[in-house]
Amino acid sequence: MAGVFDIDLETEEGSEGEEPELGAEMDLELRGNGLEPVGHYEEIEISESSVNNGPERIGPHCFELLRVLGKGGYGKVFQVRKVQGTNAGRIFAMKVLKKAKIACNAKDTAHTKAERNILEAIKHPFIVDLIYAFQTGGKLYLILECLSGGELFMQLEREGIFLEDTACFYLSEITLALGHLHSNGIIYRDLKPENIMLNSQGHIKLTDFGLCKESIHDGAVTHTFCGTIEYMAPEILVRSGHNRAVDWWSLGALMYDMLTGSPPFTAENRKKTIDKILKGKLVLPPYLTPDARDLLKKFLKRNPGQRIGGGAGDAADVQKQPFFRHVNWDDLLARKLDPPFKPCLQSDDDVSQFDTRFTRQTPVDSPDDASISESANQAFLGFTYVAPSVLESIKEGFSFQPKVRSPRRLNSSPRTPVSPVKFSPFEAFKPSPTTEPMELGSTLPLPPAEGTAPLPIKTPAGAKKQKGGRGRVPR
Repeated sequence: MAGVFDIDLETEEGSEGEEPELGAEMDLELRGNGLEPVGHYEEIEISESSVNNGPERIGPHCFELLRVLGKGGYGKVFQVRKVQGTNAGRIFAMKVLKKAKIACNAKDTAHTKAERNILEAIKHPFIVDLIYAFQTGGKLYLILECLSGGELFMQLEREGIFLEDTACFYLSEITLALGHLHSNGIIYRDLKPENIMLNSQGHIKLTDFGLCKESIHDGAVTHTFCGTIEYMAPEILVRSGHNRAVDWWSLGALMYDMLTGSPPFTAENRKKTIDKILKGKLVLPPYLTPDARDLLKKFLKRNPGQRIGGGAGDAADVQKQPFFRHVNWDDLLARKLDPPFKPCLQSDDDVSQFDTRFTRQTPVDSPDDASISESANQAFLGFTYVAPSVLESIKEGFSFQPKVRSPRRLNSSPRTPVSPVKFSPFEAFKPSPTTEPMELGSTLPLPPAEGTAPLPIKTPAGAKKQKGGRGRVPR
């Protein structure tokens, strides 16, 4: 968090060409504004240390590592306890990212900075709160509110499928979160059960903003190839340009996942999964209600112009759908409605809702011995942040990449996230004259037919496929 001061250092010339002394000038300035100088004052140099000498200095030393909550190619997520200063004793989640792995890729650097900026700018009941951000020579640290209810993925894994009333509750909260992001020109682009967490009361919170894109307002599009394959909209796969409509496709895929136990289009490998997303028939189980069937069909329109939420109304159009007719949106936003599942937690540091493959590990933040060049380190200037709520407490107290995703037990399809990848212009998707159209009225190009060059999808370096369950660090 930074304050910007516009200071005019120019002085008017004194009489007879002499500059008045600084003290005399200040006296004149004060009297000119109806004020009288009082007592003795001294000159000080304005610097970071003199201006920001109130708030505590935040760093790794302020936090005690309690548990490992997740791990990935870029770093780890820990459960931590603050051991000194404001908020001492409180439990947080600490996301640690390695600068060296991020700085070697310009897109990763941009997305990391975007995540940090979005978390600072966006405050919403259903979006995770950023409390602190700081850095050391080789690492970036994000201190987030601890969402002790765990991932929605784990709850869905336990239940297998959700009843429609349960799914409606979670989908409603997610709809408000996506609508808020979109109203600020942000598209999310990686909606899936792993990125949706529950707080201690059972309300959802969107996390992991590493693949978000800013400044996507009406009419704007972007072309980055990213996300998780099973939840990616067709227009991302064919790189025809996409906007906020991709999030509503992903919400439709998530809705289908909640109600059936797997995303709508899955296969034994990426190529076949992509083919199904682009050309496959949407099969709806007979036990779904007419309202659920209708909404799924509207979410999973391959033409983004025909997709519900893809128009100017965005989230408002989604909220009007009959599937949500019993939702009181004002009460929902105020979190007055009881969640369908409330985590059973014994204490603030209870990690029973997280994957034991991680929570059983010894929490160790590896030595900060990696070094990057000064020019590379310039990319992370301005990363430090303290939440306004923390600053207010201080004032009162002192009086002044793709990610690897394993399937649930009920689903044998590999879910493969895709981080932004820099493609050669010679490897672009090309429509094949032998392929069939996706649906009536669709204008999206199709991927190459069998026998042509393979799709340019790569697993990010350092990522390994997990077995069973899943747990991974958001990028």
